[in-house]
Amino acid sequence: MHSWLLAAVGGVLIGGSAALLMLTQGRIAGISGILGGMLPPMAVDRDWRAAFLFGLLGAGIVAAVVAPQAVGASVRGTPMLVVAGLLVGIGTRLGSGCTSGHGVCGLARMSPRSLVSVVTFMATGALTAIIAGGF
Repeated sequence: MHSWLLAAVGGVLIGGSAALLMLTQGRIAGISGILGGMLPPMAVDRDWRAAFLFGLLGAGIVAAVVAPQAVGASVRGTPMLVVAGLLVGIGTRLGSGCTSGHGVCGLARMSPRSLVSVVTFMATGALTAIIAGGF
């Protein structure tokens, strides 16, 4: 299957799941907010949050088993991944949401805050890639 077709199918699945969550739960599919509701003090609506996170992890596990070459190995060691994860968490708190919440859901709702956030994410990512020698 062509990579552009796989990307399009993935995009439709992501957009469809975000729309389905909004329609059924009235909630935005921002992973940081969903995960944050599972941490103390826990939100009262834990069931759908747990199901969403389980599905997210389950899909990754299925992908790794069915098509391990599509997932690949990390190019960095565990300590760097831990530091990167912490920095992403800090950025998520500072930006009032994560890339999925702002990029997929916020832009779809035409949120000015999300537009600023996405432009910032993209510019910072491009600058980081340039500095790290990715180009």
